Amino acid sequence: MARGQGPTVRRRRLASELRRLREAAELTIDEVGEKLECSASKVSRIETGHVGVTPRDARDMLELYGIAGDEQEALVQLAREARKRGWWHAYNEVFTGTFVGLEADSSSLRAFQALLVPGLLQTERYTRTVIRAMRPDAEEVEIKRRVAARMARQELFTDPSPPEYWAVIDEAVLHRMVGGPEVMAEQLYRMVALAAKPNVTIQIVPFGAGAHPGMEGPFLIMGFPEQADADVVYVDSTSTGLYLEEPQDVRRYTLMFDHLRAAALKPDDSVEVIAEAAGRFAEQAASPDAVHRPFPAQR
Repeated sequence: MARGQGPTVRRRRLASELRRLREAAELTIDEVGEKLECSASKVSRIETGHVGVTPRDARDMLELYGIAGDEQEALVQLAREARKRGWWHAYNEVFTGTFVGLEADSSSLRAFQALLVPGLLQTERYTRTVIRAMRPDAEEVEIKRRVAARMARQELFTDPSPPEYWAVIDEAVLHRMVGGPEVMAEQLYRMVALAAKPNVTIQIVPFGAGAHPGMEGPFLIMGFPEQADADVVYVDSTSTGLYLEEPQDVRRYTLMFDHLRAAALKPDDSVEVIAEAAGRFAEQAASPDAVHRPFPAQR
């Protein structure tokens, strides 16, 4: 499937168009709900993309807005396509919201992480350790499902038309021992291998850079190939995530990312630093009796 042609992006595009047409018809959400004999909250959820819209509901709304003919049929067809199920529905108990659908449809992904290796770059053992640490009360079956779901997300990199992926990572991530030296060596060598792909760029913000915009927390900027689909910023947290779509919010995070890229080591230098850290962890793994001292910080 081409970038930006998945059901999540189509639902978002349809929601935006329905909102625009309602406003052009000079109708309020309450008036639409009254005329279509449904709740105003339903109309609102449709327009924000929080719920899907059936082809029948789409047709009723379009007729109310005075849209007919080919334009109406095109949007009703969009409603049909937006209701298709993506691969991630097999992991409904793991994924919430529309994050994975948007990620799968993105043509560009710009990520910042200060504490962990970004999910799309994680190895299976690193992922398992992280999930187990964050969910100490989880059953083993849940851990396995969450690990499998994250590995499934990484199939983006083997897509015939993969997104442009740019990750900026704080140097602290290279020092935090997750799962032991063997797991860390494997993880960091994987990052080196992925950075060799033409669509993947990884940069490290060294400790010497001091305070930087990313100290506010991790975030991901998702871009799409169609001009009609505006960028979305996903601000991550342990329990949930916040989606920001207002132009001023997207501009703010885009500027933050640009400043982070400027503060970070150049991509080639970053890969060298990652490889050196991987080598040190590999040496520790080979000498289990060695004292695990902290690595010297990058200046």
